[in-house]
Amino acid sequence: MRRVFRRKDYQYLTKKQFWLLYFVRLIYKIIPNQLGRASLAAVRAYVEIISKQVDLILSRVKINYIWLFSGCLILTLLLAAKGIPAVANQSTSAESNRIGQQLSNPSELLQQGKNYYQAGQYAEAAKVWENALKSYQEQKEVFSQVQVLNYLALAYKDIGRTQQAQNAIAESLKLVKQVNKLDTKSNLLLAQALNTQGTLQLLQGQTENAIDTWKEAAATYNRTGDKTGKLISQINQAQGLQVLGQYRRAKTLLEELVAESQNQPDSLLKAQGLRSLGVALQTIGDLRQSKTILEKSWEISKQFNSPADVSAVLFSIGNVAKDLQEYEVAWTYYQEAVNLSPEPQAKLEAQLNQLSLLVKLQRWEPAQALIPEIEINLAQLAPSRPAIYARINLAESLMVLEQAREGKKADFKTNAPKIAQLLATAIQKAREIKDPRAEAYSLQQLGKLYQRNAQLTDAKTLTQQALNIAQEINATDLEARAAGQAGAIAKQQGDIENAIAAYQIAFNDLQSLRSDLVAINSNVQFDFKESIEPIYRDYVSLLLQTDSQSHLKQARQVMEALQLAELDNFFRDACVDTYPVALEQIDVQAGVIYPIILSDRLEVILSVPNQPLRHYSTQLSQQQVEATLKQLYSSLSPGYPRDQRFRLSQQVYNWLVAPAVETLQKSNVKTLVFVPDGILRNLPMGALYDGKQYLIENYNIALSPGLQLFPQGLQRQKLSVLAAGLTEARQGFNSLPGVTEEIQEVTAEIDAKVLLDQKFTGKNFKIALESQAFPIVHLATHGQFSSNPEETFLLTWSDRISIADFDRLFQKRRLGIIEPIELLVMSACQTAAGDNRATLGLAGFALRSGAKSTIASLWSVSDESTSNLMKEFYYQLSQSKLSKAEALRQAQLKIMANPLYKHPYFWASFILVGNWL
Repeated sequence: MRRVFRRKDYQYLTKKQFWLLYFVRLIYKIIPNQLGRASLAAVRAYVEIISKQVDLILSRVKINYIWLFSGCLILTLLLAAKGIPAVANQSTSAESNRIGQQLSNPSELLQQGKNYYQAGQYAEAAKVWENALKSYQEQKEVFSQVQVLNYLALAYKDIGRTQQAQNAIAESLKLVKQVNKLDTKSNLLLAQALNTQGTLQLLQGQTENAIDTWKEAAATYNRTGDKTGKLISQINQAQGLQVLGQYRRAKTLLEELVAESQNQPDSLLKAQGLRSLGVALQTIGDLRQSKTILEKSWEISKQFNSPADVSAVLFSIGNVAKDLQEYEVAWTYYQEAVNLSPEPQAKLEAQLNQLSLLVKLQRWEPAQALIPEIEINLAQLAPSRPAIYARINLAESLMVLEQAREGKKADFKTNAPKIAQLLATAIQKAREIKDPRAEAYSLQQLGKLYQRNAQLTDAKTLTQQALNIAQEINATDLEARAAGQAGAIAKQQGDIENAIAAYQIAFNDLQSLRSDLVAINSNVQFDFKESIEPIYRDYVSLLLQTDSQSHLKQARQVMEALQLAELDNFFRDACVDTYPVALEQIDVQAGVIYPIILSDRLEVILSVPNQPLRHYSTQLSQQQVEATLKQLYSSLSPGYPRDQRFRLSQQVYNWLVAPAVETLQKSNVKTLVFVPDGILRNLPMGALYDGKQYLIENYNIALSPGLQLFPQGLQRQKLSVLAAGLTEARQGFNSLPGVTEEIQEVTAEIDAKVLLDQKFTGKNFKIALESQAFPIVHLATHGQFSSNPEETFLLTWSDRISIADFDRLFQKRRLGIIEPIELLVMSACQTAAGDNRATLGLAGFALRSGAKSTIASLWSVSDESTSNLMKEFYYQLSQSKLSKAEALRQAQLKIMANPLYKHPYFWASFILVGNWL
């Protein structure tokens, strides 16, 4: 029976002696084949390293650990080396030097370098390939030199030696182009070199050059008949288009590749190409299509009996299922990937994702039970970037488990020492393999551990080291993480000046990364809620501690940027066009209110034309503010007590508007534009109550995700409307008998084309949109707004219109081929229950349609009151020079005057989003 190594059996040892003994035993268990039990010098060397780490752990890290947020794993492009197994249990520098001396055959060196690269040991791969290059140069083998230079360029890139990477690929291209007549082999080498050059150009910010280079690579692959190589080059082009923000072009290209791939004969190379294509589709948010392509790759991989390829594609399908929030399905795919994969690294990645799912679902006991299996696979990996990131990933999940244990949500033995050891070892291994990117990431995460444990001096030192390395290797994403963390630490230390400076660096980095954050693989993306949003909010919180105009302007800019970032995150792209504009250029009689929900208070920034910015705050926690806002939302239901509704409505009015009334009156403000934050987006601001009147009785009201998104007003040409709707019950939704009258009332005021019931199909809607330039599109049909694009839709007779469908339906109008629409009206929609960010879906429809303004309902309302309101709105819009906001206000006031519909439930649901003119 195997003896368990327990702390209580060694009570006579000091803490340091105990952990040293533990690690020595671990060394003998893990690497006996490499060291041998008689290799005392090697053991002593390892013990000395471990001793230093134990000192670090015991002197700095306390036992009361809390959750360290899961930063995203930074993956790199691996060489396509068919059949090369992952290398386990090898030492690093000494081993690579020994191999370089023993292997005289350069082709063997080339293969050994591939093995190192495949295992994530990039510095060792570079050393071996440098030896191979020398041999090929001595033998004057040009083609072999080209190949190894291509490989070297990738390895240099991955260890941050960018200039050497550029030199290597330039030399490779120079050599291959000196060949008088290029045959198939030399063309393939040229195409590989071009692909690598494109990757380097992208990293250097030369995106357009990279796209051109990848086009040349695709054409070169095409000449050789290598369809898979061409496919990979075209996928690279799509990535470049995403970085440029040309997401629709990227999506069109990927859709063309989907169609083209169907004509290729089945092969493992096709399966691998389809897998890459599926992952690319996942990054742009086309999850259903991604799943379809990945399943085709799975089918082909099974035909050719390739467990490694089957496992890899199952892992990718699991990731798509996770994005779709189908967690049980994702778990099953990950488990199949674990069962089939012949490689420890692949098994480990799937198991870590399983652990992450269990933690997310708060299944503490199964999560704890999975850890030993993960540790076994982790122990088999040689020092490499994937192994380092795996340690960090495991440590992060253990942090959540530790937090649950400390919060009494779960009962199991502490993982605290294990967490510290994982992170300290990650740093040591990164230095051992000379991987500065992995070192910076490891330092940043260990710094976060110390920060969460209130050991701020050590946290600051480690974070600054990470920041320095990130800046040295020009890793903007890591710099953003480290700078944000440095800002948080400085804030905790009371060093506000340095905190603001650090947050400024992080904010600037995130702005420059705006396209990259959504264009890269989802495994690499920053998690918005956990990683990006806190930086914006913490930065704003510090800026608003003073009345400095420069700080107020910067805070406003940051909040507008946060609104954009949320939309980018919703769409999974950064294609929302912005037009920076001053309020005075839009409307001199409009005031803009920016409510900002911070962790410790509610802040409001007020912007009035030709006046300095001002701000005011309410000292309530985020939880208190959100609880009140949820109560107010509930109170808008007709059955809620009237006095409580008035009390709640007046309380929120006092927070947001009351301190600004005097300024608004002096500036003759007629329209209030709210740029709402968080759950405030779900509330109709017109229903706020000052004790005597609703806000809508005194001001026109509009909502905006940001002034820079909708600067244009309504063009006063002859108005016409495309009106579509459903009256009958369809697809499980109730009938809307009042829609017939609603559309009759709408079309009585304005020239119209009508699609009703059976005529309202996606196909007919598309034909109508493209046949005539309607300034207004009115949709009287069931719909739902959600923060999840998959749950945001409008109902037609036979199907549903999604956000992605809207994008395609209105594409010609957005591109200017057909006159864009001025106003989109959605009169029978509702926000998803319990979704604090549901109106992101509303903004999504508005932006995807290209409409300058959108009127929509936050909840489904009485058919009769809706019909009357819409009739009055269109009457006001067509008969006068009123703005859209004023026309909607007059319609709401008329409905309110009817005793049957005086309650806000009947008129407050309708909100105007976008430009109010």
